[in-house]
This record gives sequence, C-alpha cells and structure tokens, in this order.
Amino acid sequence: MTKPRRPRPAAVRTAGRATAAALALTGLLATAACSGDSKPAPRAADPAVIAEPAALSPSPSSSATASPSPGNASSGAVVPLTPDVTSRLDAAIQRVMSQASVPGVSVGLITPGGTYQKSFGVADKSAGTPMDPGLFTRIGSETKTYTATAVLRLVDQGKVALDDPISKYVDGVPGGDGITVRQLGDMRSGLFPYSSDPDFVNDLISDPQHVFTPDQLLAYGYKHPAVFPPGTKFQYNNSNYILLGKLIEKVGGQSAGDFLKAQVFSPASLAKTSFPTDGTLPDPHAHGYTNQTPDGSIQDATNWNPSWAWTAGAVITQLADLESWAKTVATGGIISPASQAERLKTLPTGDPGVSYGFGLFNNNGWIGHNGSMPGYESVAVYLPDAQSTLVLLLNTDVLYQGSEPSSLFANEITKIVSPKNVYSVPPATPAPSAPGSASGSPSAGSPSTGASGSGSPSLPSGTSPATVRS
Repeated sequence: MTKPRRPRPAAVRTAGRATAAALALTGLLATAACSGDSKPAPRAADPAVIAEPAALSPSPSSSATASPSPGNASSGAVVPLTPDVTSRLDAAIQRVMSQASVPGVSVGLITPGGTYQKSFGVADKSAGTPMDPGLFTRIGSETKTYTATAVLRLVDQGKVALDDPISKYVDGVPGGDGITVRQLGDMRSGLFPYSSDPDFVNDLISDPQHVFTPDQLLAYGYKHPAVFPPGTKFQYNNSNYILLGKLIEKVGGQSAGDFLKAQVFSPASLAKTSFPTDGTLPDPHAHGYTNQTPDGSIQDATNWNPSWAWTAGAVITQLADLESWAKTVATGGIISPASQAERLKTLPTGDPGVSYGFGLFNNNGWIGHNGSMPGYESVAVYLPDAQSTLVLLLNTDVLYQGSEPSSLFANEITKIVSPKNVYSVPPATPAPSAPGSASGSPSAGSPSTGASGSGSPSLPSGTSPATVRS
C-alpha cells in the first residue's frame, strides 16, 4: 500500500489489508477474507514502501525432490513434483516476487510424491544476505493457531468448556455473559476490534517500540459499542484472541508464553518456536520491511515490539517447525479427537470457498491459517485429501494492488500443485490514507464485519480501513 496500514494484532494492517489477509487471515495480522455480513450457516461437518527488486534466483540451500507417490495418497489431489512442475513453481514464485516487489520468500511444500523447499531473494536488503529456510521470522496471526490449541488443551483437561461465557474466566468484558469461549475462537463475538481503533493505530504507528499490556489493548476496543450480537456474524478480530490469552493465563496459572511453551510448543516438538517478551528476534533472522508507517514509506520493522499483537500474533518460528505445525493443527496431534472435531467445525466467512473454525480456516480444502505483521507474512496450511503441506514465509507485508503477497504466492502455487484445491485470494481492498493527510484520519466508525486478507488467514481480517494488520 502506498499509505500506512494500521497495525494488525498479529500483524498490523489497515482494514483493507487486514481483511484481505485475515483469512488468508496473516497479521497480527492477513486473510482470505470472510464477510461477517452474511448470516451464519449451520456448522459444517467435522472437516472438515515499494520494495527494491529482489534477487529472484533460489538460494543455494534450496532443494526439490520427487519420489513415487505412495498408494494411499489421494489420486489426483496433488500433482507429482516432477522437474517440469518444480520449474513451473520456480517461475511462478519469481513472477509474484517481481510483480509485488517482495524482498525474500521461503517456500516449503511437502507431498506424498516429494518435497519442494526453496528460498528466493534476500533476507536483508542492505547487506544482500540471501533468504534461507533456516531463518527465524515473525508469523503474525498464525499465532492464533497456537493460542486456540492452548485453549483446547485446557478443554481436554476439564478446566474450560467452549460454550461457557468468557465472563466465567475473564472479568470486565462488555457483554461477557453472552459471549462464549467458542464465539471468541470462531471470530463471532461481536466485540469491536482494538486494532481498528484510531487511537490504537496512531499509538502503534507513532511508536513501534511501545509496550502494550493485554488490558490496554482490550481497552481500545471496549470504548466502542458491540458491532453485532454474539454469534450472528463473522468478523476477524484480534481482541478475541487477546481475551483467549487472558483466559489461558487465568486458568493455566502461568504466563501465556510459559503455558504455550509447556502445553503447545514442547508437546508438538517445536524447538525453534517461541513467544517473545520483547522486540528481539533470534539469530539468524530475516529482516522485515513494512509501509505501515506514519508517511507510508517502507521501513525496516524487524525489531518492532510485538506486544501489540500478543496472543493474537507475536509468535516467532522458522520454516521446518511451521511445516510440522501445519499438519498438527489440521490433523489434531496434541489434542483429543473430540476437541479436534470442535476445532474443525467451520462456518462461512463471506468469502467463497473460505470458512473459519476455532482458530483455523478452510480455504478450498486447505486447512490452517495465515499471518501478517509489519514486515512479515506467512501461510501454513495442510490439504488432508492429499496429505500435503504448504508453508510460506515472507519478509514484507506491503500489499500489491490491495492484496496480501502471501495469498498471491499461495494462489499461484496451488494452481500448479493442487488445481482442484486452489487457495483463494481475498478481494483486493483499498488502502487507507496516511495519518495526517487530508483524507487519511482513521475513522472510528464500526469496523468491517467481512474478513479480508490482512494478516491472518487468507480469509478473515475484519478491520476497517484504519486497522493495523496482523
């Protein structure tokens, strides 16, 4: 975008971007947009800025291997990774990089018929350091999958019930007696998203090192009336996942970071995944570039403090861990079959082919989430019918013609490898004007109830044009 986008809780973005990336959903934001204006349908059955031109050749660490498809793989669900297919993937990725001016991207594709793991471009534009699959990066709203899993672990332990009101666990929530834990996780609470509040956006953009507490974040949203009655619509909303983070701390008896490490990261064998307490990224890491700035210029956002996204978008990881996690989220892994069944009960978002469940989306068969933070975007999805995983890590969140670049990559890649299950790109959303411009003051009006792709799964975004993407 040429104008600054408001940070999204897991990736700050403007409403447009947030919507677009939300259900592409990275943010705290990015998304395949789901419109919350539509009436909820019955629950589905159980699974179910402008960057400088980047070097486009794959890094030396990249690799692609093909092997015969095992007999138990779904026939025709994904195409074999032949030399011709990998060449087409290389060309498609390079094309999107060039069009969207993406500095660097790492791609991980794991199928029964082989793997494709490559990095393109640069991790640091100043030093020219090549992008690499082993680099640490922020993943924005992918964080919601870990937070949702933590809640479901508490459900399995008999400490939380999804249909309990949030007021049973967290005090001070407006209308909390009528909002359930499930509605928070499903993005149907009706609460006003704090990341759509103009004061929050200005506070974050003007001071990216500002340290926000969870209560301070929620207070920005609590100033506004509810957007709709609980359970009646879909709206991608970072406030929901801040509240779930508070629930985790209250019931789990630990800090959110400690609980995630003990109850999610460790059981899932995610040694390279962490929940940061400051703006530091582990080494080696990719630098992230954003135009969510006061004047819309592209800046290095690598060390911006992620406290504004907290349990909605602060997690840090790297490609291999995220590849493993994508399958775990979609198949259950560390939670009970009953809890996984609840997680997979997705509802319409308003975007064709995209539905949202408890902390994940179904994008034309691909199960998972996306994310966006100032400087970074991600997609981590699994296609059960093909037993295949796709993970993307980018070091920019600058929109291209109103769309999240991560969604563009996912769309082009799946057109090639899973033509019957193509990852949807949310409708492009116009970027808001920069703060201080004649028409750029954020509006405090009610945020969009649709999901758009801005920092979360390529589907829900749910923020107004003055929203930070996450």
